[in-house]
Amino acid sequence: MYDVVIVGAGPVGLFLAGELGLAGCSVLVLEREPEPGSSWRAHPLGMRGLSAASVEAFYRRGMLHPLRTASGVPDDPAADESAPPRSAGHFGGMVLDPAGIDLAALPFRLPSPASEGMLTSLEAVEEVLAERAVKLGVEIRRGITVDAVAQDEESVAVRVGEHEYAARWAVGCDGGRSVVRGLAGFEFVGTQPQLTGYVMLATVADLEKLSPGFTLTPTGMYVRMPTDGHLGVLDFDGGAFDRSKPPSRDHLQAVLRRVSGTDVTLTGVQLASSFTDRAMQTTTYRRGRILLAGDAAHIHSPLGGQGLNTGLGDAMNLGWKLAATALGHAPDGLLDTYTRERHPIGARVLDWSRAQVSVMRPDPYARALQEVIRDVLGTRDGTTYVFEKTSGASIRYDLGSEQPLIGRVSPEFRLDDGTRLGDLMDDGRGVVFDFGADRGLRDSAMGWESRIRYAAGAAKNDLGFGAVLVRPDGVVVWTGDRVPDREAFERAASRWFGTPAA
Repeated sequence: MYDVVIVGAGPVGLFLAGELGLAGCSVLVLEREPEPGSSWRAHPLGMRGLSAASVEAFYRRGMLHPLRTASGVPDDPAADESAPPRSAGHFGGMVLDPAGIDLAALPFRLPSPASEGMLTSLEAVEEVLAERAVKLGVEIRRGITVDAVAQDEESVAVRVGEHEYAARWAVGCDGGRSVVRGLAGFEFVGTQPQLTGYVMLATVADLEKLSPGFTLTPTGMYVRMPTDGHLGVLDFDGGAFDRSKPPSRDHLQAVLRRVSGTDVTLTGVQLASSFTDRAMQTTTYRRGRILLAGDAAHIHSPLGGQGLNTGLGDAMNLGWKLAATALGHAPDGLLDTYTRERHPIGARVLDWSRAQVSVMRPDPYARALQEVIRDVLGTRDGTTYVFEKTSGASIRYDLGSEQPLIGRVSPEFRLDDGTRLGDLMDDGRGVVFDFGADRGLRDSAMGWESRIRYAAGAAKNDLGFGAVLVRPDGVVVWTGDRVPDREAFERAASRWFGTPAA
């Protein structure tokens, strides 16, 4: 019997598998596709933008350098300088100017090697995550389609043909058409599509007729990517296209001509697929011993690239909690905080997607709204607001405290000896920084030595705190004054890390 069976070996499933393996769980990953990688996951069709929050997760597990290497992105030599990001994304096809971001307005920001997002491919992400998972003892089996899932009070049985895999817990990370979600009976609710989107790699006879980048038109939007022939089109047809079959060249050309207002000609189509802006979410992320993460728990249009980043956030939040539960040292109710913390984040991402669709609708009301949004994005406050939402900087879990840092992902504290928070988190333990000269928390922290790393010393910038307790997912759960309250620290540590060792 495994501790956890994960269905789906995409980025979310593999990241989660690595988190569980890091904690010492026995993990089996089942993947439907027989081989890793495909044209849809490699450059250019598989290119995705990782938010600053996602890059930070890779950094704090020691995977940022391997990911940059696999992605062909050099390490950032200016990691200790506060500089605007090189790109800031878009809202409904309206591109943000990164120079317009007010860095001083971003909450609790400190210089970090992971201070901004990066462009990579799904292939590179999965390669790095799979290699890490295997090194941590995770077993990955490919070419396997799950037929049934059943659970009782003690275990879960995942059936594949005549064979059953038994585990104490199971997690569906198997995408927007999740088999696990359906088999386990999760309720999936939301809104129906307004549009059909198309992405293609095509040969275009007269590519110069299409403007580079995002172009909003009276009938929708098209996107001309940097790679020649890599195109996207949004057609506001109410999601009427039959997505059970790939779109034909003639259909793609007709839609592209109508939306772009040109007579552009596609002479060939190498790859093409379609999507909609259907926005749905499960009402809970856990039913008994079965959990969901990533697109299995929430789907929406790909506008803004929020899906991958939201799923990685799910995995980072869930991994240490499920590991502690499976290994028997979790405090009561720890696993329940997964839905409580991540469900509101998913709901906000769905609304963010809906808002972008609304502003792109081909009608006079949306066009009027576009002008208002453009004016807002032309201001420093407007650009900063949108960047804060899409970078992950605005995420704060409600942990029952009015202290504004508690519930946020910790800034990259750095001690005077050069030790960074990221240096201390690669083994998956929590971290307590004790910035005071008297090392007042040392004796208390030793009770959780196997689950919390203790680091003491003056910081280059302690943001006015005397001590900070950080969960394994990087979230701050307690802060102390210049003379930290040991009892308050111990209560916080017990709440998140369980009973201290004798």
